[in-house]
Amino acid sequence: MGARRRLLRVALVVVIVWPFAAWAAARSLVVSEPLERADAAVVLAGASSYRERTREAARVFREGRAGVVVLTNDNLASGWSSAEQRNPLFVERAAEELKRAGVPAGRIEIVWRPVASTYGEALAVREHAAARGHRSLVVVTSGYHTRRALWTFRRAFAGTGVAVGVVPAEPGRETPRAHLWWLTPRGWDWIAGEYAKLVYYRVSYF
Repeated sequence: MGARRRLLRVALVVVIVWPFAAWAAARSLVVSEPLERADAAVVLAGASSYRERTREAARVFREGRAGVVVLTNDNLASGWSSAEQRNPLFVERAAEELKRAGVPAGRIEIVWRPVASTYGEALAVREHAAARGHRSLVVVTSGYHTRRALWTFRRAFAGTGVAVGVVPAEPGRETPRAHLWWLTPRGWDWIAGEYAKLVYYRVSYF
């Protein structure tokens, strides 16, 4: 009976503590290091979360904190567009979202080189920034992605003299809320998966 009671106490503690621990684990992935003024806001590709990212980038632009908005291209096709009679790329959808949110077409730059990872995006944007003369960038991505994105971009741009900051699109729109993520498989993909990617990046890239 004593062992059973101890087991029940442990289980009770886990039930009480777990929601707070899960929330803390999610929030620790979200970092914000904005620049007062950047030459460009860089929206990282994300088929499942492109709206929240582009809306945040549009807000940064409207507030005068970025001169242009740069989109990366994961080369993934979205759903069927009856108006266009084709499946537009998600990067094209993102550009349209930016326009609807008040960013002029002439202030949107697309890095068409296909990318398949955050590291690939950093390299593609480094090349684009050098060609366009951008000396400061603020990366805009989903909140849970910001810690790894900032870490990756700062290392990719090391020695270039380009300042790099990050602005999170707060979770809750297209990504799970911090206190509820553990209730869905998608939440585990976002949070637990992101921790696994952080470890992989630190081992593999730098």
